[in-house]
Amino acid sequence: MRIHIGTDHAGLEFSTQLQHHLASQGHEVVDHGPIEYDPLDDYPAFCIRAAQAVVRDQADGIETLGVVFGGSGNGEQIAANKVLGVRAALVWNIPTAELARQHNDANVIAIGARQHTFEEAASFIDRFIATPFSGEERHARRIAQLAAYEQDGVLLPDPRENVAQPDVLDASDSFDPEAG
Repeated sequence: MRIHIGTDHAGLEFSTQLQHHLASQGHEVVDHGPIEYDPLDDYPAFCIRAAQAVVRDQADGIETLGVVFGGSGNGEQIAANKVLGVRAALVWNIPTAELARQHNDANVIAIGARQHTFEEAASFIDRFIATPFSGEERHARRIAQLAAYEQDGVLLPDPRENVAQPDVLDASDSFDPEAG
């Protein structure tokens, strides 16, 4: 499988280790930067290029995924998700890595390089790569809704649209959780 990687200075050392780890497993690794340590570099261009490459490869029928990381993984996930067709998931343990693939068919994983040891993060990435999308109808339906929104901005109808009730409770409203 081809794996596209993007980071910033916070993940540069992690990136080097990860490239060797993935290559030793037989993956083709494509590094989108940076190439040298610069404490003032910015992650968006690196992560967006990695995400663009994932979408481009998938459109060409190439089996591919992406990995973006930085200090927390949050900004890197946001950057990757700006690319049409990317479903980037912030992962912090094995279950989130599995669910990102099984339920969301995520094609990019985001990890905080300063939040985990290399061994932990590598185990999340390995599980992400090894886990297939479940293909369950409910998950496919939700992914299709996200893709449709990306294309035309249309959402399913709001169920409160023609209801006379307020959608916000005030202090005078009561709620009985036992009543269901």
